[in-house]
Amino acid sequence: MNDINQTSRLACYNVEGGFDVGRVRQDFPILGRQIHGKPLVYFDSGASAQKPRSVIDAMTEVLEDQYTNVHRGAHYLSQTLTDRYEGVRGTIARLLNAPHEDNVVITRNTTESINLVAATYGRTNLRAGDGIVISAMEHHANIVPWQLLRDELGIDLQVAPIDDRGVLDLDAYSTLLDQGTKLVAMTHCSNVLGSFTPAKDIIRLAHERGIPVLLDGSQAVVHSTIDVQDLDVDFYVFTGHKLYGPTAIGVLYGKADLLAKMPPYQGGGEMIDVVTFEKTTFKEPPYRFEAGTPPIVEAIGLGAAIDYVASIGMDKISEHEQALLAYATERLLAMPDIRLFGTAPEKAAILSFIQEGIHPFDTAATLDRFGVAVRVGQHCAEPLMARLGVDGTLRASLAMYNTMDEIDVMIEALERARKLFG
Repeated sequence: MNDINQTSRLACYNVEGGFDVGRVRQDFPILGRQIHGKPLVYFDSGASAQKPRSVIDAMTEVLEDQYTNVHRGAHYLSQTLTDRYEGVRGTIARLLNAPHEDNVVITRNTTESINLVAATYGRTNLRAGDGIVISAMEHHANIVPWQLLRDELGIDLQVAPIDDRGVLDLDAYSTLLDQGTKLVAMTHCSNVLGSFTPAKDIIRLAHERGIPVLLDGSQAVVHSTIDVQDLDVDFYVFTGHKLYGPTAIGVLYGKADLLAKMPPYQGGGEMIDVVTFEKTTFKEPPYRFEAGTPPIVEAIGLGAAIDYVASIGMDKISEHEQALLAYATERLLAMPDIRLFGTAPEKAAILSFIQEGIHPFDTAATLDRFGVAVRVGQHCAEPLMARLGVDGTLRASLAMYNTMDEIDVMIEALERARKLFG
């Protein structure tokens, strides 16, 4: 092993530096199981991360000992669980450094958060001929809602290009802003390439022209510290299940002045103030946007996940993941048949690649026989696949619980696939 590899490997296990990957792995029960007689190597956290014991226990505790409905209940269980549920809103606000917990709207996922903004802010503020700028790296969740709005209102959907490294073309983006743009909606970190977009520049250039910005932080919040006040972002969205929490829980952060002017997204219980047969009045944000019974247990799980990440420290997690990324990148590039996509200088621990001459699904099947779980296909980013000139890729998305040894297992499996199909 060369010196660079050895240095990266040692960084991964640097207990004195405050990160002990072995201890972290003990917190995730599923990592102890086997797949096809092999230890599970879970490289699919970009799709959905595994859950630490603290998240599982928190959700189980609610279901076994505390469960009831929240809000408006006069009895002990409802009052105490309401306090615990609403406390998660404050936990999320601290994660994002939001000015106030009322900036936090609880949703089901990132997709719903974006659709909420499209349906409320979009319909209220956009007119025919207005433009929305997205990027060539977007997940379908940040494309389709704007297409639906385009078809309804007659707005223009403009796409900022990327270069061959997966870096946003800021000059082209700036030019698009001068073409009637009224909203920017862009990924903070590509789910395919791992590229971080230059968020501060994106926001600064938009704000100079009075244009609000929504950032999709589904991947960024997992791999980096997010400060919405420092970014000065208008809307920030993410989902819980990629941040070591459960599914069916998401977040929309919005600036208070924008949320206050947005109409309700859905109608029903909890978001109302007064209802008569003649008229309904609505609560102030964030409750105006939270119709119906909320995801109680899921919110508790997300709060526990955020607390777990905080207990380790995002700086330590990021350092560990960057060491993994460097090692995995070096090992993949050393293979003659691997084509790697996404080489941006600012990049999360996400690797998309193909094995030349082998269908990605055949490679993925071979990896699976070695116990290695990766994602294969278009990753809900079909336009990006067209930009890359491929039908799909393999994606290895690394997390705090992964190790250098697991990367070695993946490389061994790829070498086996080459012998079988190459």
